[in-house]
Amino acid sequence: MSEASSPHESETSGWRLIRPLSDFLQRQANAGLLLVIAAMIALIWANSPWWTGYARFWEQEAVFALGGFDLTLTFREVINDGFMTLFFFVAGLEITREFRAGELRNLRHAALPVMGAIGGMVLPALIYWAFNTGGDAASGWGIPMATDIAIVMAVIAMLASRVPSWLKLFLLALAIVDDIGAIAVIAIFYSSSVSFGWLAVAISTILIALYLRPRVPLISIYVALGGVCWFALHEAHIHPTLAGVAFGLLAPITPRRNTGLVDAEELLLHPSAEIAAHLVVQARSSVSVVEWLIHRLAPFTAFAIAPLFALANAGVHVPVSEIGDALGSSVTWGVVAGLVVGKTVGIFGAAMLAVRVGIAHLPDGVTPRYLLGASSLGGIGFTVSLFVAQLAFDDSLLGRDARLGVVLASVIAAVIGAAILIPGAPPSATAHEDTTTILTPPVTSQSAR
Repeated sequence: MSEASSPHESETSGWRLIRPLSDFLQRQANAGLLLVIAAMIALIWANSPWWTGYARFWEQEAVFALGGFDLTLTFREVINDGFMTLFFFVAGLEITREFRAGELRNLRHAALPVMGAIGGMVLPALIYWAFNTGGDAASGWGIPMATDIAIVMAVIAMLASRVPSWLKLFLLALAIVDDIGAIAVIAIFYSSSVSFGWLAVAISTILIALYLRPRVPLISIYVALGGVCWFALHEAHIHPTLAGVAFGLLAPITPRRNTGLVDAEELLLHPSAEIAAHLVVQARSSVSVVEWLIHRLAPFTAFAIAPLFALANAGVHVPVSEIGDALGSSVTWGVVAGLVVGKTVGIFGAAMLAVRVGIAHLPDGVTPRYLLGASSLGGIGFTVSLFVAQLAFDDSLLGRDARLGVVLASVIAAVIGAAILIPGAPPSATAHEDTTTILTPPVTSQSAR
């Protein structure tokens, strides 16, 4: 390391360069806009004169031969069961990062979004259940429990300096806890007729991956184990996307090499392809597997898989003659009330309770109004809510009503949340600094000298 730069300056420069949370939030904002466009295309296509083509296209079948097994999936199932596994894998990685090295590692910092998320999961489910206490419709209670962070970040980006940057961190942490709740609900309540033999195979692959975690030499070994786990869960009649979550949670968070051991000056003193290649290996090993995989996979899941999922699932066909029935359905309004009212009251009420009892606090300059606006935006429950609706009702009329409710609720929640947040401006400069400032390490007395 050169004498001109101190270790602290190098560390701060590297921190500014990486800025993982800032990059993540910006990516989610852009991906949210693409997700909205994909959903609009699906809705227009599904209600156009060519709507039968929309339905037929996603119901086409693809056959996969796996050794002695043949696996037949529709195009929609390829996306929902296959591609969404990678989506949930990245969710598992993000959960691991936030709880081990991110905003949720500090219990006091995590208390506000965690309490808000719990309230924002329980109350929407209860409200939906109140609308649909009996019959097949009751099984959709898990639909209004999730928040779509991509679309929320897109709304926040459009509001720009009207909101404190703290709300971005709050909503991100809240959505991560939401994901944990949604994953648990899918695993426990939306799996049926479990084959315990295949379940044992899936658990065995997870245990092997856990054993190999500190010493696995090739990522391909994890990929192979994950593939076997996915197939075993599918055959066990447990939703196979849970394989993605499990292996995301197993990824190592600790880098194999200290960043101080990466000798970049050797390349400056002796530039050559061999030294450059060696430096790449050193730099790669100084970043955790979790961080590296999020960097490589999150753009793909955000900009390709999530919009493709919206295109395949958001196309709610509602003939003019049936609009009255759909809008009069208790499923539709159970979802709308759960997301719009349940999320707002549940998140805000639980978070303010945490503040009142002293286990959490609002940052300086953040008033209850901002928390209420963020709670309303939590009612945007698009991707995972549609996913649970598909699991609960498949392509039945109840599924149509549920998907319509998700779309309506997400629009209403976005409008209400924006209306609460738009008036005025954050009351202090510290309350609305850019996220990159939050991520910049504070200057210590040693560095000041």
